[in-house]
Amino acid sequence: MSNTSENELEQNPALNGKTILIVDDDPEIVESVKIALQSEGYTVFYARDGNQGLALAERENPDLIILDMMMPKRSGFLVLEKLRRTRRVPIRIIMVTANEGNRHKSYAETLGVDDYIRKPFAMDRLLDSVNRLLGQNTES
Repeated sequence: MSNTSENELEQNPALNGKTILIVDDDPEIVESVKIALQSEGYTVFYARDGNQGLALAERENPDLIILDMMMPKRSGFLVLEKLRRTRRVPIRIIMVTANEGNRHKSYAETLGVDDYIRKPFAMDRLLDSVNRLLGQNTES
């Protein structure tokens, strides 16, 4: 990612200043979520696997991460564990998954996930969660 987007955030008060990292290996989900978030005024970065997601989280320091559970190279659980272990100030994290099991949801909650959404999900459900977690007033 270039410094251009960071500079634009600092210099353009019209942007809400909140950044979101999408970590998902499904290009259709990444694209649709990215478009929806950008239409809400968020700056969006994305990664296609867990290792890339961790690297971007460290470099970009997003306000929130939308994290897929099942990905190549490093699962969403491993990404979540590492982020919770290594960051003094926790990043808000929404985990999304096609997995139906409650055991996975319980484990994600134990690790401190902020929300857990099952695929397929309604975009409004995701946007409501993002806005709530980032304290955005949608009535502005």
